[in-house]
Amino acid sequence: MEFERKKYNHTHINIAPLVDVVFLLLLFFMLSSNFIKEPVLKLKLPESKTSQNIKEDLKDIYITKEGRVYFMGGEVSINKLKEAILLNQNNENDFIRIKADKEADVGILISVIDEVRLAGIKNYSIATERR
Repeated sequence: MEFERKKYNHTHINIAPLVDVVFLLLLFFMLSSNFIKEPVLKLKLPESKTSQNIKEDLKDIYITKEGRVYFMGGEVSINKLKEAILLNQNNENDFIRIKADKEADVGILISVIDEVRLAGIKNYSIATERR
């Protein structure tokens, strides 16, 4: 006597659309994320209770604790800083952010501020970190 065998239905989940969706999401988040290019200089900014985060296209001046001054990606002497600012100035309302290391000499910071003001920039700030 021959018995009828039970037929097993194998159900397979097709994951090809799932992989497509995951790759599309990955691509979306990679393209929509905002990558900010930070300089290579490691500065310890002084702390302040009243500091604010400003999200604008700013021109930055960096002062290291060794006394080096950087503007627009290159090292500049304090004597040439005014000329470099004037070359990169778009209009009178340009905004410059000064980032000085916490251990930088205050005299150099004052000299940089003087050069910024002599270049005709009225809008400048000194960057700090919030405590």
